[in-house]
Amino acid sequence: MAAVAENAIASNDQFRHRSSTASVGSAASDDSKSEFQRDVRKLVDLLSKLNPSAKEFFPSSYSAENRSQSKDSISDGSSNNRRRKNNYNQWRRRLNGRGLRAQREDSIRRTVYVAEIDQHVTEEQLATLFAHCGQVVDCRVCGDPHSVLRFAFVEFADEQGAAAALSLSGTMLGYYPVRVLPSKTAILPVNPTFLPRSEDEREMCARTVYCTNIDKKVSQADVKIFFETYCVCAVQVSRLRLLGDHLHSTRIAFVEFVLAESAIIALNCSGMALGSLLIRVSPSKTPVRPRVPRAMLH
Repeated sequence: MAAVAENAIASNDQFRHRSSTASVGSAASDDSKSEFQRDVRKLVDLLSKLNPSAKEFFPSSYSAENRSQSKDSISDGSSNNRRRKNNYNQWRRRLNGRGLRAQREDSIRRTVYVAEIDQHVTEEQLATLFAHCGQVVDCRVCGDPHSVLRFAFVEFADEQGAAAALSLSGTMLGYYPVRVLPSKTAILPVNPTFLPRSEDEREMCARTVYCTNIDKKVSQADVKIFFETYCVCAVQVSRLRLLGDHLHSTRIAFVEFVLAESAIIALNCSGMALGSLLIRVSPSKTPVRPRVPRAMLH
């Protein structure tokens, strides 16, 4: 571009010189006129090819200032966008956290803590005791099954039920009076992916019991024989899932029966010996879904 500008300036000087010569000397020849016209055409061609936006036509200071201003404007715009996005994300996290905190606090107000529970008391029996205070949403018994230091959390549908449950403190349940206090924590909800997804799975839950505190030496066949033999009347197991590993001292099982009445009868087996331990049996909140063959997963 610099070479083009220099050619344009040189041609312009020639143009001025020749024009002045033509004005002074009126006796120019035809050859000089034609040469002059050719030079003019060349100059016009050169000027038409020049780019007025080229950096050669602007002072270096102007170009640097503009460049810095454009960079500043771009950086300011991007930083503002990042700032707005970060502020929005922080606001959304605060809003979600506030909502979850409010839900947890509401659940705590609707929950009571029950201590000193007899080792033979099941979750079903405990929920039945507190059902007179209000609708029981969830009931979880925790602690060592061989100790009277077992405890439980009972969640109600409203705060009135939890307040009424406090009056049951000192009530005999099994061989010991239970202590009922306001809870400081909420019951951890069941993973929603395990909950029934259809009417058929809800019917499966009605035919299923959840067994805990199973001796690690007990096999799946032993569990099946136990329920089909030692229950009050003959029951038929349709599906059984025995779970556990070396990290846990006991195992758990989900036992599905052919009839819902059989699952109700099986609840009476809670506290009976299976192997060297007394098992606990409660209604299942999740169905026993059939296992998907590994070949189908691929």
